[in-house]
Amino acid sequence: MSDPGGPSRGWLYATQGDYHRNLDPDWSYTPTYVAKLAAVRRLITALPEGARVLDAGCGEGVLVEEYRRRGLGIEGLDLNYESDFVRRGDVRSMPFADGSFDLVLLLDVLEHLEFRDQPRALAEVHRTLRPGGLLALSTPNLAHMNARFKFLFCGQLDRADTEVEHPGERTMEEYRCLLASAGFFILRIRGITLTVPWVYRGLICRHAARLRWLHDALEPAARLIPSLALVTLFTCRKSERVDASEGG
Repeated sequence: MSDPGGPSRGWLYATQGDYHRNLDPDWSYTPTYVAKLAAVRRLITALPEGARVLDAGCGEGVLVEEYRRRGLGIEGLDLNYESDFVRRGDVRSMPFADGSFDLVLLLDVLEHLEFRDQPRALAEVHRTLRPGGLLALSTPNLAHMNARFKFLFCGQLDRADTEVEHPGERTMEEYRCLLASAGFFILRIRGITLTVPWVYRGLICRHAARLRWLHDALEPAARLIPSLALVTLFTCRKSERVDASEGG
């Protein structure tokens, strides 16, 4: 629970603090997180001067603080966190006018929503983007390489988190269809973290800092075959809505 007199802190932030800002190099997800942010930073850096950005579901607002200090017009929104850089709010009903942003970031957010709520969140992103605006969406891929091997041999999936924390986790292809139905044209699909069986869980996750080089050495293969990667980063352009009512 957060201090009633202080800023809101919910979910893991109430117990673990700013764990993205104070990144543990031995956290199993750290190599993936760092690689994802590097790709997103390249996208932000390529924006024209005067662009407006929304980081929706931004947690502690790591990117918001970084780029606002550089002079970018960037807003942060999160249901479980608020600060000088992050406004408390729900991605399913965002307090911004239509066409407010040139780029919306939705990074590791959609999988935390129930399937029925995912189209609502994407509809809000679509609404708040200007015509032709961009969406950067990162999601865990339920059918990454090690998940396929584990299901084949053990009848179990290797999830990015528990089904309680990730009730809306899908395969890359399901997310692709969901984006199309919500009115987004996919420009690029990038895979992050190749989960080579035994190597990923048995070595990289257990020694994330020491074996970061191994994770990074496998990244070209993750980019080449994104359907086998742990995380998918979609870069999309707002287009005409096709059927945003499809909940998958």
